[in-house]
Amino acid sequence: MEKYSITQVILTGGIGSRLWPLSRKSQPKQYLNIFDGKSLFEMTVNRNRTIATKLIVVGNIDNCHLSKAVLNKANKSYIDIVESTPRNTAAAIAFAAFASKPEDILVVTPSDHIIGEMKYYKNAILEAVEKALNGFIVTFGIIPIRPEIGYGYIERDGDDVLSFREKPSQELALEFIAKGNFLWNSGMFCFKASVFLEELQLYAPEVYEKAKIAWENNVDGNLDLDLSMDIPSISIDYAVMERSKKIKVVSSKFTWSDLGSFESVYDYLRTIGHPVDDNGNMVIGTNNYTAFLGMKDTIFVHTDTANLILKKECSQDVKNVYGALEKINSDLLK
Repeated sequence: MEKYSITQVILTGGIGSRLWPLSRKSQPKQYLNIFDGKSLFEMTVNRNRTIATKLIVVGNIDNCHLSKAVLNKANKSYIDIVESTPRNTAAAIAFAAFASKPEDILVVTPSDHIIGEMKYYKNAILEAVEKALNGFIVTFGIIPIRPEIGYGYIERDGDDVLSFREKPSQELALEFIAKGNFLWNSGMFCFKASVFLEELQLYAPEVYEKAKIAWENNVDGNLDLDLSMDIPSISIDYAVMERSKKIKVVSSKFTWSDLGSFESVYDYLRTIGHPVDDNGNMVIGTNNYTAFLGMKDTIFVHTDTANLILKKECSQDVKNVYGALEKINSDLLK
């Protein structure tokens, strides 16, 4: 067997609109230092230090300086791929694969997830690497602990994927949990660079060709805007995962959250001792004394320019506030 190395690929392009006003375009959620005094991006970099020998960071022109600040502080060598405009995950991962040797194993992760129980995490990575060496594209499914409607699901039979499901209704989520063969879709992947590119070329040839042209014309990892705009914006799920015949899933026991809403941030902060009052109310972003009267499970989020007050169960609706501000091109999103 040819020699291979394991490369951690971190995707940093998200804005985190459901965590506004903490998360802004100038400081997306993965760079906020509110998690054990570190950012989610820094925690992601550190997570695979003992597993991967190389690191590739795929980010966009608006946030690459934030990644560089963390990586330079950590004295960590890396390949930096800077997208002039975000073109979704299929293209972002293709750039990382083009930057790698064909036999390299890529472990692709978002930059904004919380992961615990590292023993289980490392076991899952090693299991995925073994499958990737045998030519499979591996996705990581998380054993669900509740009928979550904010996540996609993977229906499986052993390590075979039967289907990918969009974020379900509450009723459907309960049905998934009852059936017992559904996993949360973590958005993490593992594969040989060459296998991913072969499948991308087969199932999404335009993404492959246009991404290849953009990569071949990069300057020190920086991608040309016009060439990037030619690339169809499509996720890896639609481009490859839902179509390829080479998909396997690793059922993972490690604790995981995409911290995609204030409800999940609330739940995580509670586990690390962040204060809540007797009625389950929480303050984020200020140490000022804050009193809640007649309120239960309410979150108060403070920033210098905007405040948000929400019931915990309404966390998914924050994107509506973000959308309304986006329509008027508000400076509060910057």
